[in-house]
Formats: sequence, structure tokens, C-alpha cells
Amino acid sequence: MEIPKLKIGLKKYTGESTVVSMRMPRDMVKEIDSIAAATGYTRTELMMLCLEFSLQHMEIEQK
Repeated sequence: MEIPKLKIGLKKYTGESTVVSMRMPRDMVKEIDSIAAATGYTRTELMMLCLEFSLQHMEIEQK
């Protein structure tokens, strides 16, 4: 089975937004910042792309 890859394209979500706060390991934030700098996205935009990708490819296991 092929592993799905995150393809960075046009922005999907628009309109009103809300603030969400979360704790993350510093190393992960550094990696996200590095990818954001390389792609021209902001940290927030990149994190939203990653979350959207995860939501589209999520599979919930039933116990």
C-alpha cells in the first residue's frame, strides 16, 4: 500500500478563524519552521495543511 504524501497546494479554508493553543516539542517546532521557510508558508498555514491532511486520511479503529 502506498503511503499518502502531503501535497501543498492552494489554501482551502477561508473566513473567520479561532485561536487554538497547544504544547509541542521544541524540536518539532523547529522542523515545522524549517519546512515553512523552505515552502514560503507560515507556521500556522503549514500546521493547518498537516491537520487537514490528517483529517482526510484518518481511520478510527472501533474496539
